Amino acid sequence: MVLNFKEIVTATMVLFAVIDIIGNIPIIIGLREKAGHINSGKASIIAAIVMIVFLFLGESILKLIGVNVNEFAVAGALILFFIALEMILGVTLFKETDTSPDLATIFPLAFPLLAGPGSLTTLLSLRAEYAIQNIIVAILVNIVIIYAVLKTSGRLQRFLGKNGIAVIQKIFGVILLAIAVKLFTSNIQELFN
Repeated sequence: MVLNFKEIVTATMVLFAVIDIIGNIPIIIGLREKAGHINSGKASIIAAIVMIVFLFLGESILKLIGVNVNEFAVAGALILFFIALEMILGVTLFKETDTSPDLATIFPLAFPLLAGPGSLTTLLSLRAEYAIQNIIVAILVNIVIIYAVLKTSGRLQRFLGKNGIAVIQKIFGVILLAIAVKLFTSNIQELFN
């Protein structure tokens, strides 16, 4: 088991871009406001477990339930699309009554925001190019970054204030919407080819 520094750095950067934890800060702050509290450690650990399990068993699990990677990505893109609409329009599409701290920690935070369709399909494509141990290290590096951002989101919220968060939320809502559309269009084309 030899670690390749170049592969680790590349895989880390690709996953960091796809997970987009910085772009998800407004969503995290919104979830904290709705749920009252989010367990940063639990969300990080669940996201890590989901990503590592999917790295090893992803294609097999999807084949077992009769879903291919593209169909999975399209379904995830739709969830991201509705979360983005919530951010941009200031409406609530997901039921408020279900937003307990434990549920918010798992859904939509750990999945699909952190370990979502984009990151999971990215893991499958990285697996085709890089050694598994290097991808696992890249996942763990990203989980440490995620944990740090989740832990400091409260301080960030106080620093930015309501107006700052509202502006960032709209901007990143549009970015998330664009990512959802890209994920949807690139995978829907594959389904019809």
